[in-house]
Amino acid sequence: MDDVTRVEWREWGEEAFEEAAERNVPLLLSLTATWCDHCHEMDRETYAVPTLAANVNDGFVPVRVDVDRQPRVRDRYNMGGFPSTVFLAPDGSVLTGAGYLGPDGFRQVLEQLRTMWDSKGADAGRVPRPLQGEDPPAGDLSPDIERQMLGQLTDRYDERAGGWGEEPKFPHPDALEFALKRDRTMALRSFDAVAANLFDEYAGGFHRFATGRDWSGLEREKLLDSNAALLRAFANAYLYTGEDGYRQPAARTLEYLTTTLWTTDGDAADEDEPTGGYSGAFAGSQAPGEPAAYSLEASEREEAPEPAVDTTVFAGANALAIDALCTYHAYTDDERAARFAERALSTLRDRLLEDGVTTHFCTLERGVETPTEETSGRAERGLLSDQARILQALTSARSVLGAETVEDAVSVAEATVDTLRVGDSFVDGPRTGPGLLERPLRPLDGNVELADALIDLAAITGEGRYERIARDVLEDFAGASDRFSIPVARYASVATRLLEGTLVVRVGDEAGSDLHRAACRVADHEKVIVPDAGDVPAGEAVAVRGERTTTPATTPQELSERVSTLLE
Repeated sequence: MDDVTRVEWREWGEEAFEEAAERNVPLLLSLTATWCDHCHEMDRETYAVPTLAANVNDGFVPVRVDVDRQPRVRDRYNMGGFPSTVFLAPDGSVLTGAGYLGPDGFRQVLEQLRTMWDSKGADAGRVPRPLQGEDPPAGDLSPDIERQMLGQLTDRYDERAGGWGEEPKFPHPDALEFALKRDRTMALRSFDAVAANLFDEYAGGFHRFATGRDWSGLEREKLLDSNAALLRAFANAYLYTGEDGYRQPAARTLEYLTTTLWTTDGDAADEDEPTGGYSGAFAGSQAPGEPAAYSLEASEREEAPEPAVDTTVFAGANALAIDALCTYHAYTDDERAARFAERALSTLRDRLLEDGVTTHFCTLERGVETPTEETSGRAERGLLSDQARILQALTSARSVLGAETVEDAVSVAEATVDTLRVGDSFVDGPRTGPGLLERPLRPLDGNVELADALIDLAAITGEGRYERIARDVLEDFAGASDRFSIPVARYASVATRLLEGTLVVRVGDEAGSDLHRAACRVADHEKVIVPDAGDVPAGEAVAVRGERTTTPATTPQELSERVSTLLE
């Protein structure tokens, strides 16, 4: 990214902060992403100006961070989007910050910052409120949580353009899934808006968001994690409706993930064959490419350069993709989805998971069997989001594919509890590192993801302790639940699972049997399926919700009838 900049960027690390302290100057932290057009533009338009670059090099310690590779830095210093331009005191506290800055704006900020530094020095720094050590407001779980979130969605629903809020317009896959069970009409109209406005009809996959209320002004980068989340959401919409209009975007996103974003450690003779001695997984993102290309006819667009793909394999985003592919396979029997889920899961388990602790990312290179400093770029280990998502992928693979993943899932859960649990909830990662990394951050979204996965693990293993931990997590934030925003609608979904009981279908047959396939198609996307359950005879299935258990079913029709009594 910095091929046009004249700024002498340092890496994030203790050395940069020590240099700033020795020179008694601020740090300039630039948060960027490979897929971020505005980041590249700021390099070309601002950091390439010789006088500005010289000013930065002489008066600051400039540090550049890839936000995908270092999410803990991103989450502590993000100014609301990327690029983020953040000025820090040598102790890591924030002096001031902004987003994209053109040459004139950047020059003005430098002048203001120098005045501030000369008058106050490091005393001008502040620690963001989420890092000030305040405990989250605890409370009790109640049905009001679901009602309040549904009320928020209803109040902020855009009757004219679909989706929620005014601008910018994000797809909010967790809100889409929450609404599927609570207000189907509102949910499906929002699904329709997302498909009509963010889906790339030519190349497949979803663009990240739109800047205008009417879904105009597309930001055309495509990220693996958002595409995986939307693939799962559209698959769930298909489960409830059976309409091809929701299956098709999911199917084409599956194709996009398994072609454009698929990366291996060498050339493969057959991309569809899951064996062969090489690894495969999903690349992290695709840049937006040239804007003019999107106005071309299909035949002309084929000749346009393919937008660049960042082939870094991120553990959490790949785990989301595995979960999504398992979900799609469960409803459609699509074998391609199952094969690629198995391949990606094998790569994660072999290269990024050790003793229940996940390495944040690696690159796939032939002959490299484990992440090293060269292939992982000093990747962090044991981040909450990675742990939660890989736990979800492992439980989904067990439920849908019948994979032997329970031992690894338990190992991940135990390692997460041992290393990241502080009080009743979890911090985002190791409390070590320069700047503000030593200060704990307790992210709501990561805690909710983990709680959701722990509920599934409890259903699969029969170990109630995991569900009790999940309840503790949600109660640790419940005092503020009436203020939770639409992006964390999943909190309300998980709270309802705990209050009402998760639907669990235990099948005596192996995955892929008629009874197992019927269980997968039960119209509740929050259910858990347990194939080859040791306590259920072969040829039978039982459904459990809370204290209620059905009599055994021996046919798909009987199972459907039994389950319907639990869902009433």
